[in-house]
Formats: sequence, C-alpha cells, structure tokens
Amino acid sequence: MAPYEALYARRCCTPSCWTELGERHVLSTELISDTKDKVRLIRYRLKTVLDRQKSYADLKCKEIQYSVGTWCFLRSHHGKRGYCSDPSHIVSTKEIEVRPDLTFEEEPVQILDRDVKVLRKNSVPLVKVLWRNHNSEEATWEPEEAMRQKYSHLF
Repeated sequence: MAPYEALYARRCCTPSCWTELGERHVLSTELISDTKDKVRLIRYRLKTVLDRQKSYADLKCKEIQYSVGTWCFLRSHHGKRGYCSDPSHIVSTKEIEVRPDLTFEEEPVQILDRDVKVLRKNSVPLVKVLWRNHNSEEATWEPEEAMRQKYSHLF
C-alpha cells in the first residue's frame, strides 16, 4: 500500500492522470485537454473560496482613525493574555524623539555591571547597560568594545 493511500484512505490522483486507474487509456491530446479542464476547475473553486473568505473578512473590517493622544490597547498572541495595569509601564513620550519612520534610537544611561563571557579560546568582555526610558530589569548585556566605540562617554 502506498503511503498516500494509507494516510488518506484513497488512491493518489496525480496531475498526469486524474481518472481512476484502469478506467481508460488517455491519449496525449486528451491528457492535455483533461489537465487543462481540471486546472480550470481548481482555479474556479479556489477563487470561489477566496471570495467567500474575503466577504467574511470585509464584514468584520471597519475603518478606524487614531489621532495624537488617543489611547488604545495592543494585542499580543505571545505569553499570557490580557493586561494588568502597572504604573511603571507608562512611558513618557516627551523624552522619546520619534523619527518620521516611527522608530527611535535607544540611548544608554549607565553601565550597571561587567562580566567576561568565555567562548572556547576567546573571552568577550560584556557590560550590562541601562537604557533611557527603561527600568533596571530591562537592562541588556552588550559587548564592551561595541559600546566603547559607539558610546565612549559612558567609560
């Protein structure tokens, strides 16, 4: 028994022959026309399904416009669901300079700790950096050399 038959409990109909085995012998011109007909049918059915899905999506879609100062919640599908209010989560927008492409540059405030990571024969000096607009729990470990080059005023 073929793996396809074992999985789906029916014979596999390949694009070269969508008819039952032993039903008839397909000639080359008939094979091409049958294949074209089946491809047309598949495209028609796919278009029908996509149109139906689009009509369902369009019913739920509504135009929402936000303005500066509007509060909204963002949904994340990672981690726990729901939001617990915490005053430390409020980020002051006055201190953050946002670029036209809606990005901003993180600026280090201070170095909290130092460590050396040993990798086989190499050792990499690391520094724990406290970033502006973040608390100490969100500090990150960065390579000391990269931080010296970019932010020499910290050292």
